[in-house]
Amino acid sequence: QVQLVESGGGLVQAGGSLRLSCAASGRTFSIYQMGWFRQAPGKEREFVARITWSGGSTYYANSVKGRFTISRDNTKNTVYLQMNSLKPEDTALYFCALAPGTSGYDYWGQGTQVTVSS
Repeated sequence: QVQLVESGGGLVQAGGSLRLSCAASGRTFSIYQMGWFRQAPGKEREFVARITWSGGSTYYANSVKGRFTISRDNTKNTVYLQMNSLKPEDTALYFCALAPGTSGYDYWGQGTQVTVSS
């Protein structure tokens, strides 16, 4: 099994920044990619960003492109999400997820709340 623990959420004013972290533990010998998702109240969970573990290739949702940066530290089995120029519409519960292979995300964290005030 794999455990994912997110941290770094909080309350920030519009235009501010936050850095989320997600540490993976357990059976982490096989990681294909990790990603960040978010879910706002009353809305579906949506993709935010992902990164491949070996090559570090990244991909972003259009809504966060140019403002958010995903990165990883393979030695710590940790993925980060640097969020700049935050907007009220970025308010959501942010989850990290881990894909052991190409078939999709099998493991999810509990989430960390991000609230952006206007």
